Amino acid sequence: MGPFDKAFGVHPYSMALRLDRAEIIASNLANVDTPGFKARDVDYQSIMQDVQSSMTNAAETSVTAEHPLLYRVPYQPSADGNSVELNVEQAKFAQNNMDFQTSLTFLNMKINGLYSAIKGK
Repeated sequence: MGPFDKAFGVHPYSMALRLDRAEIIASNLANVDTPGFKARDVDYQSIMQDVQSSMTNAAETSVTAEHPLLYRVPYQPSADGNSVELNVEQAKFAQNNMDFQTSLTFLNMKINGLYSAIKGK
């Protein structure tokens, strides 16, 4: 575990995962009218628990290989087999964006704190 891992914790990993998740959800949204398309997502909580555990144990593991994309179960199945629900995907995308912004704000505060400490303020 390097000094940046200690200083920033899981937030860089969280932001990277949020970016990946945004692409997955955007793909779902792009295929809202594609017959037979199945909405996908990741289990964010499970992946972050593994990241935090690997950081605590100082083990290098690949969490993405251990956590494949999951299929989203629709609230109301469609006749053409498409499981993308526009309102659900939009809500997931918005929540993911807010969570990304929160992590970005936290990292920015950490960086500013480190900068102040280095400058002796």
